[in-house]
Parts: sequence; structure tokens; C-alpha cells
Amino acid sequence: MAAREFWKRHENLYFALTNKKVLIGISIFTLMILLAIFGPALTPYSYDEFAGEGYLPPSKDHLFGTTLMGKDVFTRTVYGLRSTFAVGFIAGTIATLIGCIIGFLAGYYGKWIDEALMMITNIFLVFPLLALLIILAAYLPYRGIMTISIIVGMTAWPWTARAVRSQTLSIKNQGYVNLSRISGISVFRILREDIAANMFSYVFMVYILQFSGTILAAVGLEFLGLGPTQGVSLGLVMQNAVNWNAIQLGLWWWAILPGLVLTILVVSLYFINTGLDEVFNPRLREM
Repeated sequence: MAAREFWKRHENLYFALTNKKVLIGISIFTLMILLAIFGPALTPYSYDEFAGEGYLPPSKDHLFGTTLMGKDVFTRTVYGLRSTFAVGFIAGTIATLIGCIIGFLAGYYGKWIDEALMMITNIFLVFPLLALLIILAAYLPYRGIMTISIIVGMTAWPWTARAVRSQTLSIKNQGYVNLSRISGISVFRILREDIAANMFSYVFMVYILQFSGTILAAVGLEFLGLGPTQGVSLGLVMQNAVNWNAIQLGLWWWAILPGLVLTILVVSLYFINTGLDEVFNPRLREM
């Protein structure tokens, strides 16, 4: 009886734990995190160290082979995965926070505040953000992971703002929100307890999309040679492979294996997001 009551109170948790897409996505994502954390302990090399002879294919000594210069590709991949996770977490958090704040304020207040905030949002939506990212990154003498994360996060929020605004507009006229407003509760508390709390599942799914999107945006910058000036990331590993014509020279493992790791990470986030959509949406759940 106690177990039945527990699952009744935590219905979404039950459906999440029984949803195949969520389980597959979380399992893969967890493996990626473990690889990023413990991967460097599995290799005796540092990410920029010469590991031996160049041009070596994958083997038990070099799981992902070596580069043309003799650097271990597996080592560079696991260190790069750490940086990629950092970009996703920092940039995704920044983009989600900015988007939610603007979306909540625009949707709740309406009128001229809504118009002003949406005008700013629309400017960012139509502005060629890739060009802005290139300009910002190119003129910075030093680019670390934190710098790249902030640049990407500060430009990735507009669609989140519009989505959150739309949800806020549909909630703000509900009876319990009007009751809180009449009771004299502060706007901040209404936004936090009545609106944001009822949108938690939606905002969480938005964050997953931002996590994935900002990772891909950072990889795009790195492919253009505008990644971190120090350290390594998955995008830089693949960009180096392209610059040295790895595929043409037959070093397919140098370009493809790090790209495969990145693909698996993004796919795991897709599985989690689509699975959670089924969990939080009763109509999809029944299908």
C-alpha cells in the first residue's frame, strides 16, 4: 500500500522510469559523463603529449589511434568531452535563465513591457548570430572555455524567451494566479510559485534543448578556428583533423571517432527530451 501511494504521488517519476526513451537516453548520457570524468585516468598521456608513432590505427594501446603527429586521439577525445560538457552546462544555463526571465516578465506584465522585450527578442532572432559569434570570438585575444560558453549562452536565449512567454500568457489568467494577485502577493513570488513551478517540466525540457544546442554552436565556432585558444574540446579535435586532411590521408579514426562521441552525446539528449515529452504529456503517454 505504501509503495502504491508513493507512485500515485510521483506519477511522472513512475512514467519516466518506465519510458524506454528516457532510460536509454539517461544511460548513454551517464556513460558519457563517466567517460569525461574517469576517461583521463584510463590513459597515461596528457591531451597534448606525443604518445608515440603517428598514423597508428585504433588498437589496444591506442583505442582511437594516433594523429599524424603521434598524439593519442582517445586522450584528446576524453579531455575534449570534459570541455564540451562544461560548455553545455554553462552556456545552456545562461541561455535558459535569460530566456526564462524575459519570457516570464513579458508574458506576465504584457502591454509595453511585453512589446519592448519581444522587440529585443525579435532583433536577436533575425540577426545573423553566427556572424556576431564570429566577430566576438575573433576579436578576443584569449578565448577559454568560460569565454566561449558566455558568448554562446548570451546569444542562444531568444527562442526560449518566446516559448516561455507563450506558456506564461496561458497560465497568468488562471484562477489561482488571480487569487494570489488579489491577496497582495509580490510579483516575484507569483512568478516563482504559481507560474514557474507549474512550468517546471517545460523549462527542464527547454534546458535540455539548450544544453544540446549550445554544444553544437560551440562546435561550429571551433570548426571555424574560433574555439578556445588554450585546452582542447571535441570541436577542436575534429577541426585539427580537417586541417590536416585526416580523411584524405587515411586517418579516418582521427576525425570520425571524436565526431561519433559527440553524435552519441547529442542523440542521448534527444532521447531524454522526447521521452520526457511523453512523460509530461498525458496524450502522448497514452499513445
